[in-house]
Amino acid sequence: MTSKAALQKPSGAEASARGPTADDVRRAAGRINGRVARTPLVRAEKLSASTGAEIWLKLEIFQQTGAFKERGAVNKLLSLSEAEKRRGVIAASAGNHGQGVARHAKALGIAATIVMPTTTPDVKVRETRALGAAVVLAGHGFDEARRHAEKIRSEKDLVFIHPFDDADIIAGQGTIALEMLEDGPAYDAVIVPIGGGGLIAGMALVFKEQSPRTEIIGVQTGLFPSMKNAIDGGGRPVGGNTLAEGIAVREAGRLTRAIVASHVDDIALVDERALERALSLLMSEQKTLVEGA
Repeated sequence: MTSKAALQKPSGAEASARGPTADDVRRAAGRINGRVARTPLVRAEKLSASTGAEIWLKLEIFQQTGAFKERGAVNKLLSLSEAEKRRGVIAASAGNHGQGVARHAKALGIAATIVMPTTTPDVKVRETRALGAAVVLAGHGFDEARRHAEKIRSEKDLVFIHPFDDADIIAGQGTIALEMLEDGPAYDAVIVPIGGGGLIAGMALVFKEQSPRTEIIGVQTGLFPSMKNAIDGGGRPVGGNTLAEGIAVREAGRLTRAIVASHVDDIALVDERALERALSLLMSEQKTLVEGA
């Protein structure tokens, strides 16, 4: 006889304690359905012709805030208890995560504070404030902003919404993979950008379960090879000014690095010129404007 406990679905807190699974991603998909866009998956015909490969693009730029970060943010917010929601939330972000938290916190009636590095582009600061969050500028980069956010969290007893190293965040980002598998062809490889690793961790959980032959390849800017260092023990320097400021993370997450180590096939490092060429190529060939990250 199956026990009652065995039939209970794990809570968000339990998932966070043990690390996420592909089942958590599927539950996240049901939870966030209707709250984020199911973005287009398009075949890039010109890029496919020029490379000799069949290239498909998942256009998360069509989310309301222009980035995939909404998925994890709303999944995390919906996983909070009523008591946690009443306390309010705080996040550290260079832009996209903060905007995702701000937008969905406002929709759910949760007070939100976003700590952003002083180097954050003004447009992202203005947009985050316009979404209803209190914005605090502190620190030169994400890690300094995160430490300041932790200080405020402790002083005001807020709930910290981590941008990547959280099981509910990872599960929310992984819903992209579910949509790709449902809407697209069989994939030889999936190429995913890496900052702290939340996106690639969530996607890898799904792909390695449902399409195990698909290679999962991460890409980091050469100036911030934090995940690459964490996986192979390398001592590459981390830091600098990059076009990919949204993934300029100095230290990989604890949860994310464990998933990347077991589920991701390779991590490639690219320099700033390669980023420039990629942005230019997407604009000229695909008529698609994206940010460096």
